[in-house]
Amino acid sequence: MPIELKMPALSPTMEEGTLAKWLVKEGDTVQAGDLIAEIETDKATMEFEAVDEGTIAKLLVAEGTDNVKVGTVIAVIAGEGEDAAAAPAAKPVPEAKAEAPAPETKVEAPKPAPAAAPAAQAAPGDRVKASPLARRLAEAGGVDIAALTGTGPGGRIVKADVVAASGGGAAPAAVPAAAPAPAAAAPTPAAAPAPVDTDIPHEAIKLSNMRKTIARRLTESKQQVPHYYLTMDCNLDALLALRGELNASLRSREIKLSVNDLLIKALAVALERVPDANVSFAGDTLLRYSRADISMAVAIDGGLITPVIRDAGAKALSKIAAEAKDLAARARDGKLKPEEYQGGTASISNLGMFGIKQFDAVINPPQGMILAVGAGEKRPYVVDDALAVATVMTATGSFDHRAIDGAVGARLMQAFKELVEQPLGLVA
Repeated sequence: MPIELKMPALSPTMEEGTLAKWLVKEGDTVQAGDLIAEIETDKATMEFEAVDEGTIAKLLVAEGTDNVKVGTVIAVIAGEGEDAAAAPAAKPVPEAKAEAPAPETKVEAPKPAPAAAPAAQAAPGDRVKASPLARRLAEAGGVDIAALTGTGPGGRIVKADVVAASGGGAAPAAVPAAAPAPAAAAPTPAAAPAPVDTDIPHEAIKLSNMRKTIARRLTESKQQVPHYYLTMDCNLDALLALRGELNASLRSREIKLSVNDLLIKALAVALERVPDANVSFAGDTLLRYSRADISMAVAIDGGLITPVIRDAGAKALSKIAAEAKDLAARARDGKLKPEEYQGGTASISNLGMFGIKQFDAVINPPQGMILAVGAGEKRPYVVDDALAVATVMTATGSFDHRAIDGAVGARLMQAFKELVEQPLGLVA
């Protein structure tokens, strides 16, 4: 009998995803292990493999469909000798219900009958897609929103479509009517800001699941985690000299240490020396970790991901360099496994390559701290009680005050500075 392919759970926390792209079409023959789709989760875009051989009978979910629940049937494979046309056609119905944002229709239905009627008569797949602002403008201007053709992403009806249909007269009347809506939405931290009333040329870019997750988690972090910041300047000259010597000895192994590799090691060793800073706040419990797993921030297309160097304090610098290079490359290609970017006891974010001198990073909960690293640059610096020119880097630690007191955070920064300025402790 036909084989149902269901939306997979590609990470332990995944409940829904976006079917970003089909890599097959109906009628294609596939073997077990063939790539058939790209699934966008809240962390990355991952490839979905066929687990059986056969012919793609039906693709039940269109490319670009958001909010596809885990377990939803997305395609049907017909086995050898089976009639592909006999595959069930009713399977898309649950998916249409899953992705249809019912609140938009329910908000509008009780008010103007003409606008509610088309939505009630439409099939699930034909639901009118419109932004909240467009709906309010249509209601205020007496425009039948179901009769409009949307020009927004995915055919969504936006403000410009309603204004064009009403001859441009609906916008001013709708501004006062829109006032109650933001107040109702205010308790939700992730709620989208009110659309800007402007005629400035612009492009509406649909948020990816990753960008939505970044927005939600970092908003929660700044609202719920009491941040404090500690900044130190570090003389990099000794560390740069050691890096040069190590790279010369590693040349035959085709391994090249970056400054960031040494800083990852320095943060990990510092956390081992100050274990009270290697912690997470967990309600009425404080979790103190026995090893330092360092999450390193990697910029990727459309967002940021933090692959983890496990037990970085116990690893040789050459091992850290090899892992960091591999993880960063696969992160940019969307090839990381969930276990490679989940977890971590602390994070490091380095913007030095962009010439940034100093910045404050946002903590990635449930971690208790993140280290923000700026560029190494020539500055006046006191060396052996004399003013000299040194390569100086500014590092700022962001700490969760619920878990890490100021004195503990200061000791961690002090330990990090000592390791950077006396880097033989990184190879001892």
